[in-house]
Formats: sequence, structure tokens, C-alpha cells
Amino acid sequence: MPRRMWDQAWGWLAAITIALGVGGSVASGDDSATPNIVVIFCDDLGYGDLGCFGHPTIRTPELDRMAREGMKLTQFYSAAPVCTPSRAALLTGRLPVRTGMCSDTRRVLFPDSGGGLPASEITLAEALSERGYATACVGKWHLGHLPQFLPTSHGFDSYFGIPYSNDMDRIAEAPKGRAAFWEPRSEYWNVPLLADCHEVERPADQTTLTRRYTEAAVEFIEAHRETPFFLYLPHSMPHVPLFRSDAFENTSPRGLYGDVIEEIDWSVGRILETLRTQGLDKNTVVWFTSDNGPWLTFGDHGGSAGLLKDGKGTTWDGGMREPTIVWWPGSIPAGRVSHGLGTTMDIYVTSLTLAGADVPRDRVLDGVDLSPMVLEEKPSPRGEVFYYRGTRLMAVRQGAWKAHFMTQESYTGNNELLTHDPPLLYNLEADPGEQRDVAEAHPDVVASIAKLAASHKAGVEPVPSQLEIPLPTP
Repeated sequence: MPRRMWDQAWGWLAAITIALGVGGSVASGDDSATPNIVVIFCDDLGYGDLGCFGHPTIRTPELDRMAREGMKLTQFYSAAPVCTPSRAALLTGRLPVRTGMCSDTRRVLFPDSGGGLPASEITLAEALSERGYATACVGKWHLGHLPQFLPTSHGFDSYFGIPYSNDMDRIAEAPKGRAAFWEPRSEYWNVPLLADCHEVERPADQTTLTRRYTEAAVEFIEAHRETPFFLYLPHSMPHVPLFRSDAFENTSPRGLYGDVIEEIDWSVGRILETLRTQGLDKNTVVWFTSDNGPWLTFGDHGGSAGLLKDGKGTTWDGGMREPTIVWWPGSIPAGRVSHGLGTTMDIYVTSLTLAGADVPRDRVLDGVDLSPMVLEEKPSPRGEVFYYRGTRLMAVRQGAWKAHFMTQESYTGNNELLTHDPPLLYNLEADPGEQRDVAEAHPDVVASIAKLAASHKAGVEPVPSQLEIPLPTP
């Protein structure tokens, strides 16, 4: 079915739903004390992959509209350059080194991993549940695939999605090396699709995942229109292998990768339109961002970091600075562009603050409340960003300045860990591509950031890694 027909069909369904009064009367949307919260989290999306962030050929009209109606955040970071630790940070508001959700030997969780997000962590879903929110996770989880680690054990009322990356559980009969990625088939990867804790399909038909995630998200919104809700939608794409539905096949000038991004754009449009038709738009804050930067080593099957340096797996800005939009009609000034610092961990604290929920006081939180920046046009309360790769603090940003104490390439070539003394120093306002080391000209800045890094590390107590726990023997 062509994309336009998909949109028309969904529009007709929404109109019929309202006309028949399904789900009760349309909410007035004036209860701003308990706004609904939606977090749309892409996988391996590059800083330069959206039209509103400068891509010349990938068409993202829905995200462009979201940016016009909301706020674009140009200096917003993930907490890690790979999947598992960055997702743990988003849902806990804490650096992964504090939760055990990182490692220097295993970068993410795998199907043979026995660990996962510890029960002692308080997820955003758990904290919002205490405030009376309905909660759902739809999409890629990657925080532990055993039952005790799945979303329904971490505060989510329901779950629909895949438990880890879509390139895992590759079958022996699949083409060797990267050949399977250039012309991918769902059956090459024996990835399960779960509903709550139950396997409903294996291998998952990955060509329909984005569409089915969207359908499940829309159903959740419509079913909970009368009560506050938290929807966490971590897409499986554009992580390789790349898949899209028939409606988006060969529709983008950017090729397969563009098709995938344009289907995600359609998905965002469906969700925002559902909020509008249900009368929930003025009482719902929506975040759109990504877990880390683009997987550049996959060439045309990977994205673009735009003017930023490098991509996924590195602590250069291309690996951790994310294209981010926040939308809340009537509350967030439309059309604003904020250059203030922010991180995915701030979504945790900001969401709890907006919901009037309790922010945990019994542990160190690394997130801050960004509501003054996004609601009142005040400067960001965040003054620094800590760049971790595994358990190592690789770099620190303080204001406009970023110092690299260590650097390491991503997945190919020379993967040697390099230590820099003095550290490399870049002014990200003048040099966002990190091309000109100015440490020699600014020893005072280097000293200031070194002091900040030392103070930070003194306050971090690493815990055993969950990523290094083997799968229990049957």
C-alpha cells in the first residue's frame, strides 16, 4: 500500500473512532499537572540524517513539522556511543558506570548474556507508575532478555518488541560476513518478537516492525486517553540490517537507508496525529532522539553525522551528539532552536519533574531538570557532559570546550586506545567537527576541565558489570 494510502487509512480510522465515541470523550488536555510523556528513541540515527538537521535528500516532513511546532535541540547527547549503556542511562537518569550496564570487554548485551538492568534501579516507568501513569514499552529493549530483566519487570505495564539488536541470533545458513546485510532477509536473524514475556514470532518479520510498533503505540495512546501515560518507543531502526515495509520500498533518493528513515518519519507523524485527534496534544510532551550516532562502517547502510566527527562507538561528537526534538504544543514555544546542553539522562529528571513524581533521592542521578530551558527559554542548567566508553571517562565537555583524555576508533582499522597528555582540546562552538586542537593556546581551560574530570571520577563508584555475566547453564 503506498504511503499516502496508509496515511489516509489511519486518518479515516481515527475519525471513525472519535465519531463512535470509542474510549470515551475527548480529553480536554488542560491537566498540565500530569502531562503524558512519549519518548521516541531511534537506533543508530545520525546527527545529519533528518531534513530539519540538514540532510539534503532524506525527506522527513513529519519531523520537520515537529521541529517547527516544538523545539530543536542542537547540543543534546546520549550517555554512551553504543546501545545497551545508552538505553540504561535514559531509563535510569544515571551514567551506565553507576549501574553496571557497561563494560570494557563486551560493549552491549548479547543473546548469550546472563545479565541485565538490576532490579535495584528505579526506571522512569517505575517512578511514573507511582504517580498513577499507565506505561508501555514498544520496540527494542536491549537491557536484558531473561524474564527478570524485561520491561514488565521494570515498571512497564506492557511490552511489544524485540529484546536485543536486530542483527543478533544470526543463523549459520546466512551469508557470511557482511554479505547478509547488503541484501538482508528477516530469516537470516532468528530474533524473537515478544508480547510482554511471551514469544509471539520467531524470526520476527523485520520488514513490518516499524509499522507494527506504530500500530501498537497508537493503540496504547487511544486506550489510555483518559489517564496519564508514559509511552517508550525505542525503534529497532536504522540499526543494520535495514528493513522497511512495502509502502516505503524504493521511495527515497537516499536508497534503502533513506526508506527506513522516511518510514520512521511516517511513524512519528502517525503518533503526533493520534495525539491531535484524541485531543491530547496540549497535554503530551514528546521527545525524539537516538541512542548513539551512525554506524559509519556500513557505508550506504549507515547514516551521517553531518558536520560532526566520526560516529557510533566513539566519543567524538558524531558518536554521541543526537538529533533531538521536544514537542508540547501550547507549553513549549513553537519554532525555537536551543543550543543549550542536554543529555538523554535529563529526560528522566525532566519528565518526573513535569509529572509531579518523586525524583529518587537515595542515589546519585546524573540527569538534570531541563524544564526551565524548554519551557521558559532560560539557559540550560547543564554545564558539562561526560563522555564514557565502557567504564573509561574518555572526554569531558565544559561549556563550549571539550577535552579528550583518551580516544579510540570505533570498529575498524586501528582500534588502539590512545592516551593524551596534555588532552586534546576543541572549542565546539567554533569547531563542532573537532578538527583543530587548541590545547596549547588554552592551558587554563585544560586545567579547569582536568580538575572537573578528577572531581567527577572521585564521586563514581563502579559496580560489577552486568554485560560480563554469562548465560546460566541449563
